[in-house]
Amino acid sequence: MSHIMNPNELSLLVVEPSDLQRKIIIKELKQQGITQVAEAKNIAQAYETAKKHPRDLITSAMYFDDGSAIDLLHQIRNNPSIADTPFMLVSSELRRESLEEFKQSGVIALLPKPFTSAHLATAIDTTIDLLSTDELELEYFDVHEVRVLLVDDSRLARNHIKRVLNNLGLLKIVEAADGSEAIALLKESMFDLVVTDYNMPEVDGKELTRYIRSESTQSHIPILMVTSESNDTHLANILTEGVTAMCDKPFEPENVRKILYKILEE
Repeated sequence: MSHIMNPNELSLLVVEPSDLQRKIIIKELKQQGITQVAEAKNIAQAYETAKKHPRDLITSAMYFDDGSAIDLLHQIRNNPSIADTPFMLVSSELRRESLEEFKQSGVIALLPKPFTSAHLATAIDTTIDLLSTDELELEYFDVHEVRVLLVDDSRLARNHIKRVLNNLGLLKIVEAADGSEAIALLKESMFDLVVTDYNMPEVDGKELTRYIRSESTQSHIPILMVTSESNDTHLANILTEGVTAMCDKPFEPENVRKILYKILEE
């Protein structure tokens, strides 16, 4: 069962304090075929607008007179009626520690400022993938029967990853908030796939992978590691621990589709 949206079906909210920057972003969106665009200048206005008229995507700058984008994101995620709204950050901020919370909160894209048309097109494609249902067609598995163990200490990140997996037809998902909880679940139940974060307190993704490969009765299970790490040496060390595949946060549906097809069909 598939339903793929088109860009002209999308409804967006652009949150940007600069009138000029908002005009630039809206112009770029129109060039991508998106014409249903609302505007907001600050956090309070954006939240009220989002509550009254839920959107398919919120794109936000980082800093405002009345707070930051993370404040807006938390307000949205804590309101059940709009909690699943895809969120994209457009910012010139480059510091890893400032962007990490967004990556852990399930944003769909982090766009640089200024961004290119290609950057925006990729982010729009990701939004469409997230809002569309396009199930994996597997030769060796019924995708609906694939048992997934999803491990991440961020509830927001788990919600985002789960949504992506559900849209791909993976419906049997058991969640764990950290590696130690995952180990307990692995002792109780059988799984076909583990999707785990790397950075977690106590038992992290690397230690969980080591347990699965050396101590678990399910030592051959595919492991997809999701990480916001950017250190190449660190990543290489993770791969040597027995991870089947890796993907970055933000967790992009099309990239995940390709990875899952590869690891589940091998």
